Amino acid sequence: MTVGADGARVVFLRSLGPEDPDAALWVLDVGTAAETMVDRGPLRAYAIDRDARVAAFVRDGRLFRADLVGATVTEVATDEPAEDPRPDPAGRSIGYIGRATGAPSLRVVGPDGDRLLAGEPGNAWREHGSTIAWGVADVAARRLGRDRGWWWSPDGVRVLATRTAGSSSSLHLLDLDLGWVDVHWDRETYPLVVDVRWGDGGGPLITVLRRLQQHGLVLAIDPRTGETQVHAELADARWVEPVAGTPRHLPDGRVLVGGELAHDGFDARCLFADGSLLTPPHLYVRRVVGTIARSSTPDLIVEGTDGDPASQFVFRVRTALGSGGAEAHRITASQGWHRAETGGDVLVVDDVVWRGEKRVATLRSLAATPPYAPKPVLEKATDRGLPTGVLYPTSFVAGARIPVLVTLADEPGRQQVVADAAAWQERQWWADSGFAVVSIDSRGTPGVAPSFEKVVHRRLVDVLLGDQVDALLALVGKHPDLDLSSVSVRGSGLGGWLAAMAVLRRPDVFHRAVARSPVLDWGDLPAPYAERYLGDPRDSPEVYAQHSLFEAAEQSDRSRGLLIVGAHLPGYRSVSTATLDEELAFLRHSSTSRR
Repeated sequence: MTVGADGARVVFLRSLGPEDPDAALWVLDVGTAAETMVDRGPLRAYAIDRDARVAAFVRDGRLFRADLVGATVTEVATDEPAEDPRPDPAGRSIGYIGRATGAPSLRVVGPDGDRLLAGEPGNAWREHGSTIAWGVADVAARRLGRDRGWWWSPDGVRVLATRTAGSSSSLHLLDLDLGWVDVHWDRETYPLVVDVRWGDGGGPLITVLRRLQQHGLVLAIDPRTGETQVHAELADARWVEPVAGTPRHLPDGRVLVGGELAHDGFDARCLFADGSLLTPPHLYVRRVVGTIARSSTPDLIVEGTDGDPASQFVFRVRTALGSGGAEAHRITASQGWHRAETGGDVLVVDDVVWRGEKRVATLRSLAATPPYAPKPVLEKATDRGLPTGVLYPTSFVAGARIPVLVTLADEPGRQQVVADAAAWQERQWWADSGFAVVSIDSRGTPGVAPSFEKVVHRRLVDVLLGDQVDALLALVGKHPDLDLSSVSVRGSGLGGWLAAMAVLRRPDVFHRAVARSPVLDWGDLPAPYAERYLGDPRDSPEVYAQHSLFEAAEQSDRSRGLLIVGAHLPGYRSVSTATLDEELAFLRHSSTSRR
């Protein structure tokens, strides 16, 4: 969902009904509260100009331009199949990524036709034979949260784009008249570009980090010369974690930066404007949505947590500090996982559209009623306050011992214990299949405090497994029906890695596991992502060995059942694919099985 900067239109994707899996493009006219379908789809993504008058999207490599005011769609002829199209802020031209030469290139199609803005086909000898990619985020950047590789200037006359060769990325300012300016910063010291933003308030702002991510800079770029100026420094002995939606210029010219407050008893994730604290320390800021007008000074709209990490609320934060200091007013009252978008004086919270204090419309939901109405018991366990959720079968009667299934998130920074019924639908299926499903957000997950999140540094497997075991044992006190003599565990990706580690390292607690597409060796992950948690492998190979499934398998007594899906671990049952029913059959198998 996106909102035009003038607040006149809200653009969103929605399928045509509960049996339709494909998204269509819709627009809401805020003035009339009327919804209009602009394109039937299927669409996976779209991008709009500044005021949401034009949208661009691709289907099977073909580029389309949608007039969001007139609700018409026109195909745009391009010289190459298109990816990632984005209209310029005025809606005159559309930039896109082409790959006809084999290497991603940046192109612009407009009144003057389709032309190449930047691209280098083939391999470059200076980059040791690497393919040169323009305008796309590399794998490491995506792992660190940046999924874009190019950005329009507010006036639409130039583009800021990444150029990636191997593991090296640089930034360049490209004029539509084919002029070229390199962006200058100490790339040797700060090679990771993790955030880029170019809004109406000034020149581009970027966040760059050292390789091990313990120090970073927020830099302002002069769009004429490419020179940079330091606006803020970020530092942490473990790793720097920028706040989503920052850095950005506030309307009064100050630079908003996300950071952490870790002194005088505070342990908070906060926002600062030119060094002044804008958010109270009790608010854990997850994302800056944008600004919204409020009398003479705008307010920030942010998503965050206030006390209970299972719920995400939407807050209004004053950008003008008064005598009372930093303040945050909670907009959403009910427990749950709330989201927001802004544009002009319009605020959309979940599915409700507001203009000022007036409720304009509620976006219709055409979805079917979810099959389950899960009621997980959410609480905190152990003296570390680990968020946990226990979900029983729908027809469960207390007093009967029940096997346990522990579910794991697909990476350390993902929460499972959330107050959102949609997040528990599949887990209710598992519960109704005969398990008490237990989910534990061990240390390393966001929403509590920076120290809770980062204590896993260089000892990830020990902390995660220790927390899972301790919380599971603690839960028996309040949930005596949990049968800890029959504990299964399952996960995907890094959750699959941890599921396998659970039966290999702690067979006294975990009796069988399913690991989908597990990470077998952390050395196979993009270096910046692995080094965030484990450090430099050249300095600490023993840490990487401690986190290797190959090493754990060699040291295991192989007394517990382990099913590997989509990978191969010598000595254990491995399959290329498996349905949920096949997983279920395996997990119901005897805990004494060696395979």
